[in-house]
Amino acid sequence: MFIVSTMTTSLVDAKPVMSNHERIGALTRAVLNGEQISREDAQWCFALRDTADIFDLMAGANRIREHFKGNKIHLCSIVNAKAGSCSENCSFCAQSAFHQTGSPKYGFVDPEPVLEAADEANRNSVTAVGLVAAWRGLKEGPMLDEVCDRIRDLAKSGKTRPDASLGLIKSQNVADRLKEAGLECYGHNLESSRSFFPKHCTTHTFEDRLETIGYLKKAGIKICSGGIIGMGETHEDRLDLAMSLRDIGANVVPINILNPIKGTPLENVPPVPPMEILQTIACFRFILPRQEIMIAGGRTVNLRDMQSMVFTAGASALMVGNYLTTLNQSVEKDLQMLKDLGLDPDWESHGFTDQQ
Repeated sequence: MFIVSTMTTSLVDAKPVMSNHERIGALTRAVLNGEQISREDAQWCFALRDTADIFDLMAGANRIREHFKGNKIHLCSIVNAKAGSCSENCSFCAQSAFHQTGSPKYGFVDPEPVLEAADEANRNSVTAVGLVAAWRGLKEGPMLDEVCDRIRDLAKSGKTRPDASLGLIKSQNVADRLKEAGLECYGHNLESSRSFFPKHCTTHTFEDRLETIGYLKKAGIKICSGGIIGMGETHEDRLDLAMSLRDIGANVVPINILNPIKGTPLENVPPVPPMEILQTIACFRFILPRQEIMIAGGRTVNLRDMQSMVFTAGASALMVGNYLTTLNQSVEKDLQMLKDLGLDPDWESHGFTDQQ
């Protein structure tokens, strides 16, 4: 018998001693019943090493996904609205001015490519198109006016949800203007744990990112925030990231897997094994049962033929189309993968549910 608190369930002191299979089952039932798992139990999930245990964990995560998300899979895509020469020194990023990667460089895009992306998204049942810009962030001025114009264009088209990922925001007025223009969701990854963050970026801080998210939430904008695994962080760092995302109330949680780019400081980092990636996704699902967990950059190169297993591991969303500086598999192939799994693109809810 074990005790479940009114807020958080923990099986650390469970009596009698459970097998791993039994403990995973008990944790799954607790989450399905609306409990939050404790940090100790989440640590235990991240520490599992036996393949059979990891598959048990994935099975539990799959049940949690089905319970809270059904068979709907939220799809989104991005437009690289301003490329290269970014002033930030993020060690994973090919677009940083600090790294010599040969990445494309161009200014803020005209309206036509954005509307073309909306048309393509609509044809492929893609919920959202996000405008992504390689710069430090947004402030009052002509560029904010232009960004708001693009968001209005997307919103007026009625073909896709207008999203954006435009860096740091340092005032409430900027966030309010984005909301007024029609922005529904803003992408702003925490990237990693608070303690690991300075190891991959020193030109801004973890706290700067939390401040931006605070302005966006106050403006009534949904939050898409996740991180990158495979940068050399520990399992504890991944746990800390998941807990921080739970604390900020992220609506969509993208999990990126590092795809090392030549010319960046992380170009020689060894890849994360596929089973470890799937285990990480499953752990995030146990910690974040109601969120959209979206698999984004690096899935093709890191998971290869195991990409379809992300849903078994608890993922409920997918970034489709090409990424900022790297290629993805075709949208048609992703749609066929969903069809083969009996899953449906989630257009009607725009990726958000009443449970979030």
